[in-house]
Amino acid sequence: MALEKTLVLLKPCTMQRSLAGEIISLFEKKGFKICGMKMMMLTDELLSEHYAHLASKPFFQRVKDAMMTAPVVALCLEGVDAIAAVRALAGPTNGRNAAPGTIRGSYCMSFQENIVHASDSPETAEVELRRFFRPEEIFDWNQAIFPYLYANDEF
Repeated sequence: MALEKTLVLLKPCTMQRSLAGEIISLFEKKGFKICGMKMMMLTDELLSEHYAHLASKPFFQRVKDAMMTAPVVALCLEGVDAIAAVRALAGPTNGRNAAPGTIRGSYCMSFQENIVHASDSPETAEVELRRFFRPEEIFDWNQAIFPYLYANDEF
């Protein structure tokens, strides 16, 4: 098990629905440490880079357009196996297929308007964190509850 950092974006649909605080609270209650957080408007250029793997898909421009309708909140979250744990909490991409209790299962019905983006691998998380945060915007700090979240041999 490894202590990892991962990127989460609270999408414009989350902001439009006034769910940002509630979604952030779910990550905190689970035990993730917030190491970075900022609100930003995304540009077509940044989204073309971020979603380059979708460039050949017919919905590419629609996805980018949707991500520019309102600000996003970018989060750097840290925890043991954070990448997989965040994705499990988020649920499958299509909210209609997400189990109740997951973020998407509880808060959305859409494949696109699905509340959060979450990095899918350590390599992706590293690239995405650099894309959305400058090094000085990610903080390493000691969270007082850390010893109560994990057994001492879990990290």
